[in-house]
Amino acid sequence: MALVEVAEIAPGEYSLSLEAGTTDVDDLISELGHEPNGYFWEGIVELLVMTEAPTLEGRDLSDPEGGAFYATSNDRGALDDLAVLLGAVAADGNRLRHLMEYAKTSGFEFDD
Repeated sequence: MALVEVAEIAPGEYSLSLEAGTTDVDDLISELGHEPNGYFWEGIVELLVMTEAPTLEGRDLSDPEGGAFYATSNDRGALDDLAVLLGAVAADGNRLRHLMEYAKTSGFEFDD
């Protein structure tokens, strides 16, 4: 099972999901003073869109929960692109640290 999955939930409607608390970087997230929950991952998505994927701005509808991050869209390609970026961060502590440093220097605040 992939860390981040995209599935069709209705004809022409897609959902991206990441189950919080199951990633390779959960301990690092806690070490950095955050909760590895869906709201934290919503912040990571916002940072990814700002720094690496501005073309995804406004193309997904985030729906975080405590135990998971979800996004829905009628644009499968946008969610697939986001899944690649999000999966890379969820599996790589160095990528996460880089984004967290950017968040700190830019004044970005997480809502976790």
